[in-house]
Order: sequence, then structure tokens, then C-alpha cells
Amino acid sequence: MSRARPLALTIGDPAGIGPEITHKAWQTLRATDACFFVIADPMFYPNTALIDRPEQAAGKFKNALPLLPIDCPRIIPGQPDTSAASTIIKSIDIAVKFAQTGQAGGVVTNPIAKEVLYRAGFEHPGHTEYLAALTDAALPVMMLSVQNSKATLRVALVTIHMSLQDVPNAVTGDLIIRTAKILHTALKRDFGIKNPRIAMTGLNPHAGEDGALGRAEIETLNPAAEKLRAAGIDISDARPADTLFHAEAREGYDAVLAMYHDQGLIPVKTLDFHGGVNTTLGLPIIRTSPDHGTAFDIAGSGDKARPDSLIAAIKAARIMADCRENYRAQHDG
Repeated sequence: MSRARPLALTIGDPAGIGPEITHKAWQTLRATDACFFVIADPMFYPNTALIDRPEQAAGKFKNALPLLPIDCPRIIPGQPDTSAASTIIKSIDIAVKFAQTGQAGGVVTNPIAKEVLYRAGFEHPGHTEYLAALTDAALPVMMLSVQNSKATLRVALVTIHMSLQDVPNAVTGDLIIRTAKILHTALKRDFGIKNPRIAMTGLNPHAGEDGALGRAEIETLNPAAEKLRAAGIDISDARPADTLFHAEAREGYDAVLAMYHDQGLIPVKTLDFHGGVNTTLGLPIIRTSPDHGTAFDIAGSGDKARPDSLIAAIKAARIMADCRENYRAQHDG
């Protein structure tokens, strides 16, 4: 098995496809080094091995899905139920604590339905914000990625879930600088890239075309990039987003810093709709997640739920955990 500690998987919403894809992911990865355990109620999974400490997972992983049990009300697949909210949140809390104490190498979160949690009194906008609050992270950064035999692409976002009309005012030089520094650090520490190259998109079509289509690039984006380069970060000036994601362009950078949600996510999901990974940068722990939702409409229906994205998220977290341990050994030793 990998020398890195096992990964902690959360239950997600048990009425969604999380339990199904977790078991399918274990079936696929059981003979590999991608050891993980799930924090959940065993009634949702076949062939489990109960554990009470993360370090017990490695010895059981090959033969059964390691499961650290927590209670959950009986839930019907495909029927979201607020009575599961406390279980969903408890699973996240325990996983984060294991990662914070070093008992787990990282956290992989199964999909949740925010509206279910909201109805139960959950006060955070979503998973990412809750994880940031639990870990006292000042600026969580969403990075979507795809890595397969055909393509590799990482895209971090300056702004995330907001109306497009609000984006221009939200994209400040300070936010660009802070986000780029977090991305740069993660590429070195968590992905093993010694000298990361970051390509930055423009905000306007054609990156503003020298001010003819907007001045954000001239007044905000490029000055921020200049300050970052002065600080030793290899980042481009604003580049037209419509020419930045094709295969030849991707050879020239290690990650893209995109200004808003769809600008960055459309290329990732076009390259691999089922295998994308959502990674939260800027946390003191490793966190990845499938790049899809709960899929209540197909939960419990048999073979329709595909585990591709969860498998990719587990593999990504495993790689990040190993890279982070190597980085710490090199820099702390």
C-alpha cells in the first residue's frame, strides 16, 4: 500500500448516488494503493468492514470497503430527506478532523444537496465554504481538473458562484494576486511541479483587444500579473480565453487562472464530462470531490450511476497526499 495515510470519504447525501459510486469506486480501486474508508451508516453499502480508527483501513481495503460507522435515519434512494442532514454534516466534520490530526491523508467529499441542508438550518453557502470555516482558511480556491490519457487541464477560478453581472466588480487586483499565489503554492506542494507556469485568462472577449472591448485587462489584470511576476511567480498577462484551451495551448502552461465560473468549467467538462475533479485549494488539508451532484433522479436505479469522477477524485487526492508528504520531507528535513 502507499505510505501515505488512508483517505477519508464522506457519505454525501445518502439519498443520492454517493453510496453507489463509493462502493463502485472501492471495487475498482481495491487492488491499488488508493486506500480509503468511508464515514457512513453501513446500511447503505454491501460488503463493508467496520473500523473505529483510520489506520485500520489499509488492512481491510483489499477485501471489503472500510467503513467508520455513524448512524443515519433510514433514507429512500432518490428521495432527499432533511432528517439525514445531521449525518451528512457529522461525516464531513469527522473526515476533516481526521485530516487535521494527520490520521487521514485527505478528504474526498461525496455530493451533497445544499437545499436539503438549508432546510435543516445549514448556514453556509456550500461544501467549500463549510470546509473553509472548519479549517480557518481565509480564501478557499476552487480548481477543476481533468487528467486522463488524452488531456491534462487544471483551471482555478478567481470568482465562483455569482451572477455574471457581478463578476467585473468582484475581479480586483488583490483577489487575482491572492488566488494566483494559492494556486502557485498548490502546484508546487501538492502536484510536485517545481516551476509552475500559470496562464491567466482575460475578462473581456479577446482579452479586451487593447481597450477596445473593455479596460479590465489594462487597468486590473495585467498590473496584477506584473506584481506576481515581480514576486517570482510565472504567470502570463491576460490572454483571450477562446484560444487558451486547445491542445497546443495546453502544452504551454501547468494551470489556468480563469476569471469566472463558466469560463473555466466549460473547457474542463468538454474534455472529460464524467471524469472531472473539483479540488479546493487554500485549505490546510487536502480536499477533492467529484465534479457532479447528487443525481437523485438515478439514485438506487442500478448501473446508471457512474463512479468515474469519484475514482478520479480519489486518485487525485492520493497523488496530492503523496506529493505533500514528499514536499514536507524535502523542506522540513
